[in-house]
This record gives sequence, C-alpha cells and structure tokens, in this order.
Amino acid sequence: MSLAIVHSRGLDGLAAPEVAVEVHLAGGLPNLTLVGLPDTEVKEARDRVRAALQNSGFDFPRRRITVNLAPADLPKESGRFDLPMALGILAASGQIPSRSLAEYEFAGELSLSGELRPVRGALAMVLAAGDSGRSFILPAASAHEAALAGRVRVLAAASLLEVCAQLTGQAALPVCQATPGDGGGGDGDYPDLADVRGQAQAKRGLEIAAAGGHSILFAGPPGTGKSMLASRLPGLLPPMTLAAALESAAVLSLTGQFRPQLFRHHPYRAPHHTASSAALVGGGSVPRPGEISLAHQGVLFLDELPEFDRRVLEALREPLDSGRIHISRAARQADFPAQFQLVAAMNPCPCGYHGDARGRCRCTPDQILRYRSKLSGPLLDRIDLQLEVPAVPAEVLQQAPDGEASATVRERVTAARERQLARQGKPNCRLSTSEIDHHCQPQAAAAALLKQAISRFELSARGFHRLLKVARTIADLAGQQTIEAAHVAEAVQYRRFTKD
Repeated sequence: MSLAIVHSRGLDGLAAPEVAVEVHLAGGLPNLTLVGLPDTEVKEARDRVRAALQNSGFDFPRRRITVNLAPADLPKESGRFDLPMALGILAASGQIPSRSLAEYEFAGELSLSGELRPVRGALAMVLAAGDSGRSFILPAASAHEAALAGRVRVLAAASLLEVCAQLTGQAALPVCQATPGDGGGGDGDYPDLADVRGQAQAKRGLEIAAAGGHSILFAGPPGTGKSMLASRLPGLLPPMTLAAALESAAVLSLTGQFRPQLFRHHPYRAPHHTASSAALVGGGSVPRPGEISLAHQGVLFLDELPEFDRRVLEALREPLDSGRIHISRAARQADFPAQFQLVAAMNPCPCGYHGDARGRCRCTPDQILRYRSKLSGPLLDRIDLQLEVPAVPAEVLQQAPDGEASATVRERVTAARERQLARQGKPNCRLSTSEIDHHCQPQAAAAALLKQAISRFELSARGFHRLLKVARTIADLAGQQTIEAAHVAEAVQYRRFTKD
C-alpha cells in the first residue's frame, strides 16, 4: 500500500482540532515534500524523521514521498507531527501494518536516534480527543500529564521502536493511569498566612478577596509585607474542582509549564514590571497564552504596579471583566480563559515613604500625582479592594507569630464560597448587573450608607456594583442572608486609598 493515514492533533489556542497526516509514496526522484501549512519546525521534521527511521533499523524509502497535513487551512507548528509522519512512511512502505493505525492518535517529537521527546499541549490534545473513541500514544514525559484528563486511554512510549512494537503486536505499551489526587494542594504546599506579622486589616482584605474572587491592591512603603501577603492568597482559595483544574492545567500545558505534581494547585504568577503586553495578555504571530491565562483559576501578582507600561496595564481591563482574552492577528485568532485574581502592590509615592511619621518623603505633590496617575481611573475602578499597608512597628516584628493559619482562614473562605455557589452558581465577583439586583439587595440602613458613599467617593456605576459585591462577600463570610450597614461600611473603607 502506497498511501497511509495517521491521526494526530494540532493546536489552535486552547482547542486541539484533529489533523490527518496523509503519506503517499510514488515513483520519481527520492524526495520528501510537506504540504498543509507547515511552519519551520514542522518542515525540519524531514531530516529528523529520516535519521530516526534509519537509526531505528528501518529503511527510508528511496521514492517520492508526499506528506499532507489536513486540513490544509490550519497552520501546523512544533515537532508533534514527527511521530505520525514516521509511522505514515513506515505504513505506506509496508514496514508496519496500516490496519491498526485507525485505532490510535499520535503526537511526539523524534530525536535523531528514534527516542521520543515531550510535546506541548498534550493535555489539551487528549481533552479534545475524548469523543473520538481512539487511544492516544504520547512520549512518556507527556503521557503522565495527559492521563489526568481521564477520558482517553493514554499509552506511554519512549521510542519509535516501542510504538511500532505496539502496532505490530510484539509488545504492549504501558497505560498511564490518572492520579488526580496527587499534588492536591495540601496545607504544607502554600506559604502560611501566620508568617505575616501584624497587618490585621490587610489580612482581612485578603480573606474577603479569596472568598468572593475579588481583585485587591496593596499600597504602602517598602518592606511592609505586600509581597508576602500576595503570595499567601493561593493558600486561602477554596480547593479547585476537577473541571477547573483540568482547564488550568491545559493552559499551562500549551507552554510546557504544567507539572503533574502541581495538579489542582492554584497557579501563582508574578511577572516582572518590564513585561510586554503580549507577555501579559498573550499574543505572537501564533497566539500563545500570556500571564493572565497562565494564572487562570489562580493568582496574578503585579508588584510595583505603576512601573508597568501604561498600555500593558490597560490591556487588563477587558479580561478583568469578562474572564477571557480574545487575541486577534491578521491570520490567526485565539481565545484563552483568564479567570484570575489580580493582586497588585505599589508604593504611595516614587520614593515610597509618603505619609511616613519621620518625614522621610521628599516627593513633591506633583511627583506624587504623576506617579499615581500612571494608573488610569478605569483600571482602578475594576480593583474591588484598595488597602493601605502601613509600616509594622518594631515591637510587633519581634513578637512570636500569633495570627491565624491559612488553613483556618481557608475554612471560612470555603464556607462563604459554598454559600455563593448554592445561591447563584458562581462567585460574587462574576455576578452580572441583573444578578446583583437580585442577590445583593441591601437593608434600608445599608442602602442609605451606600448612597452617601456614592456621593462622597464619586463612585461610577461600575464602582457602585463592585462595592455591592464586596459587601455581599462580607455578608457571606458572616453567614448573613442580607447585606447590612456594617457590611457596607467595611466594604467602603476598602476603596479609600485612591480617593484620599
């Protein structure tokens, strides 16, 4: 048989459409032609596949070989098609039987010796292959992460020879078993909130942010614990559901950053303030997920917030509202999930000591204004909690830790989140306008206080709704069905910094 078809998967954003690798052998001068929009990495497979076949003891056909990657209008990238191409050549030349190829899908990069190397996006490919009814053969390093999907039988192979032995019935490949319980986010896996000395209000704000999924901004002088507080937020979040964990892992898999031992861990991303817009929200000629998508179902920490380029920060506005990012390029579009919790930190002024009792600040009012104006009003309007983090007195630093542990706070957060899911099916941060009107009706005294807050702080409609959602979360933490004046009063004090 001079024609063989091998099933594989491409990547288009988080989707993994099926790709048929068609190999045809014909008479003529020996040559290997690749068609079907292959990029440079795929074109280089010609040399990798030839060397891998020869070093594995197979004959490389001295005929005219045409490899078509269908569909033709889907761009193909990376070395994932090395293994399907090699198997297609072997089947078309009669060196392995072609009848069993229809039962499997394949992906894997070949070394010159015929060993298999891991590929990006293995989990996304296996999730997409769930309805195909075929088993998936992957390099051993990628198979362990793909098995977490639990929907497809995943076989692990170390070399081209092992795959051929499976297809010829000489030896069976091991089946990777899903172990979703591994690395399940235990108490010892996150930094403990008890390590932070003092900062009772900031800790309370962090608890509220975790309970409702709200974004939070810490402002204070250097060394007051802003970064420490931010790193403790993942340990306060409720445990991830299996569906959320798989979606988060699939995004990380697209960039090769997923580790099976960290399955069901909330991601924590902290890009440097020199990050570009494409690095933060995603981009590239072949769209790749950015930091906001890699932080999906976790925390994105932006330290030294005003030092980021303003255009980079403005790109966060839509994802903060929608929980997704759509990247459009001339030839490619991609959609990635981006339900992250934003934690930002900043100094109150360029030198960092504005308001210091010892008078260390030398910044002029104009300098302070220019520094704070790097953050636009629309962006700040989307940050639900804005807290000052003052310097910690020396006597507090010298005391033994006496704050609550992360596990204790997480119990309250989980209980509050369960109330939200039972009431509305989503966390408070994701409530729409109509849902706010239905689920966030305040008592009369609370409504009067809200009216004063709107006037005093000149809140926009968005700011008013976000204030209500924070008050709803505070009520949930207290186990209250209705929003009372005390809940609104506490929510109001968390939006004071930018209005002072």
